Amino acid sequence: MAKRSKRNLWMIPVYAVLILWSLTTIYPLIWVGLNSFKAKDKILSDSFSVPTGDLFTLANYRRAFDRVPIFGAYANSILLSGTVTLVVMLLAGMAAFALVRYLFRGRKFLSSLVVASMMFPAFSTIVPVFRMEASWGLVNNSSRWISLLACALPQIAGNMSFAIIVLSGYIRSLPVELEEAAFMEGCNARQIYGKIVMPLAKPSFATVAIFTFLWSYNDLFMQSFFLRIQDQWAITRLLKELTAMEGTNYGLMAAAVTIVVVPVIILYAFLQKYIIRGMIAGAVKG
Repeated sequence: MAKRSKRNLWMIPVYAVLILWSLTTIYPLIWVGLNSFKAKDKILSDSFSVPTGDLFTLANYRRAFDRVPIFGAYANSILLSGTVTLVVMLLAGMAAFALVRYLFRGRKFLSSLVVASMMFPAFSTIVPVFRMEASWGLVNNSSRWISLLACALPQIAGNMSFAIIVLSGYIRSLPVELEEAAFMEGCNARQIYGKIVMPLAKPSFATVAIFTFLWSYNDLFMQSFFLRIQDQWAITRLLKELTAMEGTNYGLMAAAVTIVVVPVIILYAFLQKYIIRGMIAGAVKG
């Protein structure tokens, strides 16, 4: 009991430091959210007060929804990020299963190549990727679907390495005896992967899906290159254009940032247990 009490006392300053650190991260989001309900002249003169009474206004949100097609941009973001997530999970899962469970010539080289590919940022490959897609007729296309496809392809390629590494670590930790028993019962590789590996690796697939979706949702770099027409903009590209049009209208900028960030925070709040479960499970079993 004495040791436990002493350990609890030592945890008080640790928790105090963690709380202060979390406030430095949370407070800017709260500050932006509060100022989104103030007129732009009030933000400069009274930016730290709570918007109540005459200080409270919805004009920034009304202006944001009137100036740009926000709901269409949200639809484009969900379609783009959802497609990227599904394709990454499908391809990365099969690639990870093959790299972990099959012995073939060049397997170690391919595994090293997957890890090495994470060293190259998107900035270093955007020129050849853009020229390649331009030669295919995908760039500056008036079709919304083709432009979203042009943006989705490099995002899929950019997320594959991370997904393969995470899924490989988890699949490697699964007992191979289950797969051998299924093989003895007459299951082929596709059935073993679909009925044994995927159900057992759900936490890892959930982790990959959440991170891939959020990265695609927030990827302004690729969207700036491939989504050129207004009805093709995703929500982060819309925020960039809105702030560029309005200049120093800080109230409208705060409202636009809130519109973009709040769905991500809600998504993470509901799915954080799956992220933690997938990362911890893979670490413990591995």
